[in-house]
Amino acid sequence: MQNYEKKPVGSMDGTAPDFRGNDGSLVSVLKTLLFFTILMITLPIGLYFASKSFLFEGFLGYSNNDSYFYAAIVAVLAVHVVLALFVYVAWNEGSRQWREGKQD
Repeated sequence: MQNYEKKPVGSMDGTAPDFRGNDGSLVSVLKTLLFFTILMITLPIGLYFASKSFLFEGFLGYSNNDSYFYAAIVAVLAVHVVLALFVYVAWNEGSRQWREGKQD
C-alpha cells in the first residue's frame, strides 16, 4: 500500500507549470498569420493598380484593355509568391518549435 498524504490545494511542489512557451508560440503564429494576411490583401491589389498605371500604360504604352490583362497576371503572380513565402515561413517555424521541444 502506498501512503498518500493530503496536502492543501495551494501547497503544491512549489512551482506552477510554465505555459509561457505555448503562449509565446501562439502569439508568434498569430503575428505571422496577421502579417501574411495583410500582405495577401495589399500586395496583389497594389501591384495590380501600380503595374497597370505606371508600367503597362505609362512606360510600355499598352492599351487600356491589354494593361488590365497583364496587370492581372502580375497580381496573380504576387499571390503565388506570398503563398509560397507563407508556406516556407510556417514550415520553418514549425520545425524550429519542434526542435526546441525535442531538446527539453
